Amino acid sequence: EVQLVESGGGLVQAGGSLRLSCAASGFTFDDYVIGWFRQAPGKEREGVSCISDSDGSTYYVDSVKGRFTISSDKSKNTVYLQMNSLKPEDTAVYYCAVPAPIRGSYCSSAYYQYDYWGQGTQVTVSS
Repeated sequence: EVQLVESGGGLVQAGGSLRLSCAASGFTFDDYVIGWFRQAPGKEREGVSCISDSDGSTYYVDSVKGRFTISSDKSKNTVYLQMNSLKPEDTAVYYCAVPAPIRGSYCSSAYYQYDYWGQGTQVTVSS
């Protein structure tokens, strides 16, 4: 059974940093794709970042480019999202997600391309 557990959220002032972790289990941590999404109250779920192990490619939504960095540690089956220069508009619940293998091994920012989701971690950025 695929399980994803996010951690690292919290309350931070604008300009601060947080590092989110997504601990994965229940699947072979090889040729994986893991995406980070966020959802603010009243807004649609947004693809923030993604990493593909097959070709090392990454994706960032324009609003976080230059501020967020996605990385992985295969020895820990964990993917990280380092978030710097945080802004109040980054406030949301952040989720990590994994697509079913049948969908291939390429990054997608579309939430409907992902089949397994963590429970989410709240990030609140105060102004």
